[in-house]
Amino acid sequence: MKTVLALLATAGLVSAHGYVDNATIGGQFYQASSLPTTSINYPMLTTRQFYQPYMDPYMGANTPERISRSIPGNGPVEDLASIDVQCNAGAVPAKLHATAAAGSTVTLRWTLWPDSHMGPVITYMARCPDTGCQNYSPGTGAVWFKVKEGGRTGTSNTWADTPLMVAPTSYTYTIPSCLKKGFYLVRHEIIALHAAWTYPGAQFYPGCHQLNVTGGGSTVPSSLVAFPGAYKATDPGITYDAYKAQTYTIPGPSVFTC
Repeated sequence: MKTVLALLATAGLVSAHGYVDNATIGGQFYQASSLPTTSINYPMLTTRQFYQPYMDPYMGANTPERISRSIPGNGPVEDLASIDVQCNAGAVPAKLHATAAAGSTVTLRWTLWPDSHMGPVITYMARCPDTGCQNYSPGTGAVWFKVKEGGRTGTSNTWADTPLMVAPTSYTYTIPSCLKKGFYLVRHEIIALHAAWTYPGAQFYPGCHQLNVTGGGSTVPSSLVAFPGAYKATDPGITYDAYKAQTYTIPGPSVFTC
């Protein structure tokens, strides 16, 4: 039976996976525009950009500036020991930040997610230097705190990524209201478990975007984790048979609360 399921899962790999295509942050729509940031005809688009993996690498000098870090495509990261599990393979800092108030809600819109790739959806944040995230890479340091997680609904076939399998897709997270104002890097991911009954089987689809958080309080979260490092192959949320009716434990730390 698992052989058949594995073949079906592999077939799904050929068709499509997904990534965050656009977002609404701080009440502004950050769209998937192909216009360069220097376009004098469209000045309203100069700070509202999400990275486009099948367009940006080919635009050369005309590539728009982005608020999200680069990703190589819609494929997975599969090595938990690789730095790629942090923000995706070859990710480099973006030049811009999206401004949003602490306590506000961010809406991320994925491309249509394949219905075979069931799994949790998890969001982390990390505080950047006071000068911004545009030159900042966390490396392997423990800097991340979890702000939202969703897994399996009981033992049903409903997962946190299930709503992303039906167009139009959307996912929301809330910036903690007590956060100290400043610049933050957001790490957002889906973990696909369709072949995760043995290791390596789980697939990671991370991406990072940059925020300038305003307002808020004075809290700088502690109890931080590193990527790679926060997940282990032996975690019950990483090596897991999603085809069995069993409860699911979301990997990583507890969600930070104010």
